[in-house]
Amino acid sequence: MRLADKTIMITGASSGIGAAAARYFAACGAAVVLMARRRDRLEQIVAEIRDAGGRAEAAPGDVTDTAAVARAVAVAVDGFGRLDGAFNNAGWGTAGQMLHETDDAVFERIMDVNVRGVWNCLKHQLPAMTAQGTGGSVVNTSSTAGLFATGALAPYVTAKHAVLGLTRAAAAEYGRHGIRINALMVGTTRTELMEAALRVRPPDRQSGSRGIQRRMAEPIEIARAAAWLLSDEASFVTGGAVPVDGGASAV
Repeated sequence: MRLADKTIMITGASSGIGAAAARYFAACGAAVVLMARRRDRLEQIVAEIRDAGGRAEAAPGDVTDTAAVARAVAVAVDGFGRLDGAFNNAGWGTAGQMLHETDDAVFERIMDVNVRGVWNCLKHQLPAMTAQGTGGSVVNTSSTAGLFATGALAPYVTAKHAVLGLTRAAAAEYGRHGIRINALMVGTTRTELMEAALRVRPPDRQSGSRGIQRRMAEPIEIARAAAWLLSDEASFVTGGAVPVDGGASAV
């Protein structure tokens, strides 16, 4: 029960890593607030968690909409009394185009979801945590694409580098408030987004093939790492780029 009595907000919670995190955090004792665009999927996961004896609320919305993010934070504070942690996991990307072939609209959408989405979340989560006076923890989902060129689309690599920079800057600013902020540098993971990418780009060109473990991660493996960073067990870890990539960044 490493997350007992904590309230944690999760974005991108309707599938993949976010859905796995919702179920796992709740099993670890947290009250979870789930944000994503697909209301029906969120409500299904909330029902599963409640049926298992956990605490969960849905906060449907798009992370690119700052008002929707503010509402999700309010669901946590009003419904559970506080916000102790956040897993800013929503992301979007595509594959298959070279830089000069990529439409401006694709660049803008990737930057909007992956960078502005994290920015919007931090802007509303950090004041709530600061006001409580008891600290908190935030985990932002970056990627091995935030460390090196992985073969992913250039705007996605750019965006995930930006997430790491934003994480480090925020960690430096809010450390005096007892708020820890880290980034997960996630390797190739079996999600809906990755399955779509694999249909465009063969597996041998994906970063998962270059890791020591030579396989894709399962979403629960990423969720477990995020849970540790959100827990008090990681009390001396902040501003970090924590690899969960099967060794892809080591070779």
